[in-house]
Amino acid sequence: MSAPIMPKATAKWLLQNTILTFDQISDFTQLHPLEVQSIADDETAQHMKPVDPVLMGQLTREEIEKAEKDPAHKLKLQTNALVTALQKPRKGARYTPVSKRLEKPDAIFWLVRNHPELPDAVIGRLVGTTKATIDKVRNRQHWNSANLKASDPVTLGLCSQIELDQAIDKANREKTRSGTRTRPNTLRPAAETLAETDELLDAEEIEAEVNEGGAVESDADDEV
Repeated sequence: MSAPIMPKATAKWLLQNTILTFDQISDFTQLHPLEVQSIADDETAQHMKPVDPVLMGQLTREEIEKAEKDPAHKLKLQTNALVTALQKPRKGARYTPVSKRLEKPDAIFWLVRNHPELPDAVIGRLVGTTKATIDKVRNRQHWNSANLKASDPVTLGLCSQIELDQAIDKANREKTRSGTRTRPNTLRPAAETLAETDELLDAEEIEAEVNEGGAVESDADDEV
């Protein structure tokens, strides 16, 4: 069975909104049970937004309720055209508008501060920058270090939430710890979970990000 898009963010939503067992969530997301536990303990994916698999069309509430009643039941992944498109790798390099290039150091500052687990090569791909610039920002040697303000690269429009979450998920895949966390007593009502959709991913925006392409600028652009 294929994993849902953004498996860690999906696991986080299931932990927060259902009483599914760690094993059921692990089986559905194809994450190790210890990874699921680490998410439940807020040891990983702290800054990751939970993604509702029902909203994304990858799971039904009926399927969740059935699994909650039977711990041995395995969730069945559904798919749709949008999910299929999101699972395809982006082709070509990303083009960053000139108006966004001056914001790259702010995005780098945010990533190195909030996600030290991300390798420089990954940060470079997310932001569209070079290792030299990342080193300067991290070591406070950038020409504009005094004025840098940590800013989420997604908010700045430098990468999509899916790309960032997938990068974080991959970087944390080897970091698993055990622990416990208080879980809800039942599947939360649809009215509650749907009320939070304004903080989740907008499907049309995601698709637009996935289909976007272009060229990556040189380090000289970052130093403007």
